Amino acid sequence: MAKKSETTDSSENSEKGAQGEQPVEAGQPATKEPEVNKDARMWAMFCHLAGLAGYIMPVVGNIIGPLILWQLKKDEYGFVDEQGKEAVNFQISMSLYALISIPLFFVCAGPFLLAAVGIVDLVLLLIAAVKANNGEHYRYPLTIRFIK
Repeated sequence: MAKKSETTDSSENSEKGAQGEQPVEAGQPATKEPEVNKDARMWAMFCHLAGLAGYIMPVVGNIIGPLILWQLKKDEYGFVDEQGKEAVNFQISMSLYALISIPLFFVCAGPFLLAAVGIVDLVLLLIAAVKANNGEHYRYPLTIRFIK
């Protein structure tokens, strides 16, 4: 009886080895996700980059830009729907953080906080745009998820 359980265990292990981790070649993703359409990647990248409109029209431009692109392409591409929501949520969060830092000008922390919000917004926006263009699913840190 013990011999039978050993053969069962060894066959289970060989099945796990066949289904489990296999060596991944350099430059290949570890998980096998379906490749994202080239047009979907481009529009997702534009959703993130549309947040730069906030540097032209502060507080509203950074929300309206991604919101318009997301609304135009969300039904056409699932990847754009996901990344567009991320971009809009992030820009709403950054606008709130900027508005909160404005009253803090009176305690001398405001200028530093506002500059930090602007730098964090720009850096994370560019990272998200590059990742979206590569077809990677990116979630911004420090984001309040208003749109689910």
